[in-house]
Amino acid sequence: MVQTEQHRLRGYCALAAAASIWGGMYVVSKYALDFVPPFTLLWLRYVTGLSVLYPLAARQRSAPLTGEDHRAFLLIGFVGYVVSVGLQFVGTRLSSAHNGAIITSASPAFILLFAWLMLGERLTARKLFSVLLATAGVVIVVGWDSATVGGVWSLVGNLALVGAAITWALLSVLARRYSSRLSPLVITAGAVFWAAIMTTPIMCVEWRFLPVSGLDNPLLWCAVLYLGVVATAGAFYLWNKGLSLVEAGTGSVFFFLQPVVGALLGWLVLGEQLTPSFFTGGGVILLAVLVASLPSSSRDRSLSSK
Repeated sequence: MVQTEQHRLRGYCALAAAASIWGGMYVVSKYALDFVPPFTLLWLRYVTGLSVLYPLAARQRSAPLTGEDHRAFLLIGFVGYVVSVGLQFVGTRLSSAHNGAIITSASPAFILLFAWLMLGERLTARKLFSVLLATAGVVIVVGWDSATVGGVWSLVGNLALVGAAITWALLSVLARRYSSRLSPLVITAGAVFWAAIMTTPIMCVEWRFLPVSGLDNPLLWCAVLYLGVVATAGAFYLWNKGLSLVEAGTGSVFFFLQPVVGALLGWLVLGEQLTPSFFTGGGVILLAVLVASLPSSSRDRSLSSK
């Protein structure tokens, strides 16, 4: 019992660290995207991350990989690291930062649904309450943009962001499913490998429309190293590791830490102003994480039970 609680605590710490790293990623990406277009930066991120992940995964792997393992890497890489992140780029570009933060933070709700459908995890009242509470916190932090601009392209952007939220949820559940036979490090390395390959043709097409500049800027390469080593190799591993230690539905709530950390670092690094709604909403999100991480009790009733 004690060992189970220790595993759960390690999972919570890993998930919180991953979400916090991704929160900082937005500040770094904002700088790097002034010089490098999105999918080129994404390719650099994956290649850099793979240079760290591959030797570590090769040392850890004991049994030869099977065809089924490679299909799992391909599926996770395509769904999570190409489609989801790509849709996030497209959606944020066409819509707004406010909408991007709100819509993509809906991933935990979809994780609960996929975990129930694909993994057979119980859908309890506490899990649903924690997600609803965290969603309310994100809305408070980000706020509502009352301006009605953008038209059709804004709608397309919002739909892309919904797709990003759904596919990231599917990635999280797939990582949980395959963690029973593969280590999180091997899963992350294999998925990033295929994501780098699949991103390459998209990057080549992108070069025809968007230029690359600032390659002699050392700060740009520092940003690439952060995105590749910390936000890809480190954070993807920590996220998959956390989901291997706790239920996907419970762990998904930690995703809500991402916009809070991003806003805080934006204030510290970029000088963006924080309003009282940030602190109020941040407190609500932390409360939701606390509710989700409480030990299960016999009164935690499954909503699907009769």
